[in-house]
Amino acid sequence: MRDEDKIRKMEALISLMDEPDPAVFADISLSIEAYGPEIIPFLEHAWEEQADPFLQKRFEELIHTIQYQGVCRDLEKWIEHGAADLLEGCLIVARYQYPGIEESEIEYELSRIRKDIWIELNDNLTALEQIRVFNYVFYELHGFRGNTENYHSPENSYINKVLESKTGNPLSLSIIYMLVAQSLDIPVKGVNMPEHFVLAYTGSSLNPDTLEYSGNNILFYINVFSKGNVFSFKDVEAFLKQLKKEPKPAYYSPCTNTDIVMRMLNNLMNAYQKSNETRKFEEIKNMSVIFEHQVKKLLNEKK
Repeated sequence: MRDEDKIRKMEALISLMDEPDPAVFADISLSIEAYGPEIIPFLEHAWEEQADPFLQKRFEELIHTIQYQGVCRDLEKWIEHGAADLLEGCLIVARYQYPGIEESEIEYELSRIRKDIWIELNDNLTALEQIRVFNYVFYELHGFRGNTENYHSPENSYINKVLESKTGNPLSLSIIYMLVAQSLDIPVKGVNMPEHFVLAYTGSSLNPDTLEYSGNNILFYINVFSKGNVFSFKDVEAFLKQLKKEPKPAYYSPCTNTDIVMRMLNNLMNAYQKSNETRKFEEIKNMSVIFEHQVKKLLNEKK
């Protein structure tokens, strides 16, 4: 179909948005939704020219539905393509609430933090010294901190809002910390501990039995929510005992990008439930169901 023909058909459908019969309007809505995100600018233009609050609400609902469907599809594609880019996964989730978010703006903010840390680093620093330098720039110069005043706010889970406010929950702060660190070749990875997300610094360590070095071991952990405090394996054990949790390898070891985004969705569900935003809770819950189904599907295909 030529672009001109497609535009005419979209405009013709949009002109029927005042259809009074609910059943007929439902069919019209489905036809509009089938065009996907490309029809949104035309819907937004029609909304701007509309004075009737009832019809404005119809436009708003339809735009939201199309955007929401797009987010769900993008999450599925992200998993299908290997979920290799964590930032992309975080941006897809953020577009649920902020559909106009631009990746370039987020990348620019991350690059600013990276540059300031890079200036302070040198090749002679130990792992702990690297983290001390990183922490000084991240917390003292850029002002990142845990949002203890409004811990359960949904805003704590959207990467654009966390970069803007410099406050977030353990997961979102850890994601930003990790993205910047990895761009500087600092080997930190996420650890999906119960009730608290942390990072692990990985590297080579000496085996006291064999006196040989082995790589990709966890040297120490980082509590990003608590200004980058460093702690040990024994501290993790003590924390799990305090929670009365049985120790599992997953509580100590680096997790996957899909684990991280799934936890982000769970945080959002919890936040919207606490704020009594039922519709948003149900939509995020549906996203998490789609997400888990897609992850399981790929795992089964690999068996």
